Amino acid sequence: MIVAAVLIFSYFTIFFIIGTLIKNNSIVDIGWGIGFVLTSWYLLLTDERTISTQWIITILISIWGMRLFYHIIERNWGKREDFRYDAWRKSWGKWLIPRAFLQIFMLQGIFMYIISTPVILIRQENEPAHIGVAVFGVIIWLVGFFFEAVGDYQLKVFVHNSTSKGKLMTSGLWKYTRHPNYFGEATMWWGIFIVAASSGASILAIISPLTITFLLVFVSGVPLLEKAMKNRPGYTEYAEKTSVFVPWFPKNKK
Repeated sequence: MIVAAVLIFSYFTIFFIIGTLIKNNSIVDIGWGIGFVLTSWYLLLTDERTISTQWIITILISIWGMRLFYHIIERNWGKREDFRYDAWRKSWGKWLIPRAFLQIFMLQGIFMYIISTPVILIRQENEPAHIGVAVFGVIIWLVGFFFEAVGDYQLKVFVHNSTSKGKLMTSGLWKYTRHPNYFGEATMWWGIFIVAASSGASILAIISPLTITFLLVFVSGVPLLEKAMKNRPGYTEYAEKTSVFVPWFPKNKK
């Protein structure tokens, strides 16, 4: 567990240095998915008694992390610093560097460590996997990956369509949840937890999906986007009939 903490600390320190030099702290978003991938593979390859479920978890995290890395790179490459980080840069003034180190990079490192607990704790187990439970976990992960990947793709196509200017994305998966990508990400981590649990990983690993779900629903995901979108034409009507997070059929307007 200490090894993982040191690795994550070093990783985000490097990103902090780069972000400071190029004056763009939103680079931390690019490092988010890849950080999980590197941590998972390091823990896997340095464990002399790796078990099948550890391989499964590492592969699932790698698929998720690499797709997310590509998605964010493609979306942000060549653009200015994200508005959230730019606002903090202006408000923090002379305290920018220490606050950025602690409140942006190290805070994400702490969350990465907490969310990585399934792959960290599974190293301490050596029990045969309950195949049915492991398969169920993989299925849950696949559902989450579908919602995140397809949701992101549908939004990308919509945004790049010239006829969509000024309109809201309300079709496809976005018809059933206002945040299919966030729902998908949380669901994937629930699947990873279940796979880890199938090999006897401590129940403490449940802090991983609980944390990412809490962050997405109440802190950095849904609330920020809802706040940014609430004044868009038609958003109130869309919000009234569409589930905020968990996919469900649209409410019929009376």
